[in-house]
Amino acid sequence: MVNAVYDLALIQHMNLFEKITRSKLKDCIVSDALIVFIVEQNEMAKAIGKHGSTVKTLENTFKKKIKIVEFSPEAKSFIKNLVTPLRIADIVEEDGTFIILPPDVKTRGLLIGRNASILRANEAIVKRHFDIKELRVD
Repeated sequence: MVNAVYDLALIQHMNLFEKITRSKLKDCIVSDALIVFIVEQNEMAKAIGKHGSTVKTLENTFKKKIKIVEFSPEAKSFIKNLVTPLRIADIVEEDGTFIILPPDVKTRGLLIGRNASILRANEAIVKRHFDIKELRVD
């Protein structure tokens, strides 16, 4: 369901990622401070490399922070993969709205971010692949 338009720079990022990691890429989202690469299922270990060596190489190459997320055809497990390494108690779906239930207040804050910036960024990523109304944290 990726309905994004890929420009030349983004395609170059994706090709370079696949060349360095030798893993299959599903999507790529570039922001000012972060590049999120979404890899196909079972490609996560290959993409990260031994002891995160490939991630360090990618960060040096792109001169930005890198986040690698494993795709899942099920929305709940994709959301869980997206917010990793943060622990979550549960994810509940109500009429197309996915509600993330954090185990504590600190995790809740980290999931939301200042002015809900992290939550909205994660919501945009999930909406690229799944037909959801909203992503919330309770």
